[in-house]
Amino acid sequence: MQQVAHHQALPQAVRRPRGGTRGADTAWWCAVPTSLLVLFIVIPLVALVWRAVSDPTLWSSLTKRIVLDALWVTGLTTGATLLMALMAGTPLAYLLARRHFPGKWLVETATDLPLVLPPVTAGVALLMAFGRRGVLGPSLAVLGIELPFTMTAVILAQLFVAGPFYMRGAKLGFAAVEPELEEAAAMDGASAWGRFWYVTLPLALPGITSGIVLCLARAVSEFGATLMFAGNFAGRTQTMSLAIMAALETDLSAALALAVLLVGIAAAVLVLARVVAGRWLDQ
Repeated sequence: MQQVAHHQALPQAVRRPRGGTRGADTAWWCAVPTSLLVLFIVIPLVALVWRAVSDPTLWSSLTKRIVLDALWVTGLTTGATLLMALMAGTPLAYLLARRHFPGKWLVETATDLPLVLPPVTAGVALLMAFGRRGVLGPSLAVLGIELPFTMTAVILAQLFVAGPFYMRGAKLGFAAVEPELEEAAAMDGASAWGRFWYVTLPLALPGITSGIVLCLARAVSEFGATLMFAGNFAGRTQTMSLAIMAALETDLSAALALAVLLVGIAAAVLVLARVVAGRWLDQ
């Protein structure tokens, strides 16, 4: 009888916090650390924007040579990095998500390793592979190819550290597509390319969009690998992140202008990704 009474009373005890004060207490308890974390993130960003806007030389700093060169280098290299990630990463993400093959775990480990690898270590690894004294350096020199401390090195450094972010997002997107939908399209006479283009790719678009956003954000903010492998040469390898470091020593206004630009670019990319994903899901 005691056990029966216990089991009958248990649902009431479980349901009690839903509409009572205990649920509200739990919500307030969660709100405290949440608010602190949000404030910790928002306050530095607001301080940065406020300090930059209050600087009377902000607008003139936006047209300084160091800002324009860094913006051009960052835009060019980031665009090339994203294009290469899309072209090479999409097929690989599809294979990892939809196919089983020998050594798959090794490929997944290799592509995920840059996600946790320190950027400076990534830069040293690129030097050891493609530098003048690297493993492939002498062979590249014979062909007249020199990669370190060039704009190509910036792209390779960004691709090394940012490409895996795209591949992970795209892989999750492809994995979420139900195989039955592709089979139904095949039964209707769709070719393999048609199934991929009109069925698989649209359904995987939310994951792909997420991967694009993460890849862009990581490529734009890349610092350590680029500094080690490409150097910090204005107008050639100096991205916005590297230019901020250089400007902090001599021109605070230019550093603030570059920092605000980076914040604006990041916010614009996030908003655009949310809009695209929202519209696609509403279709």
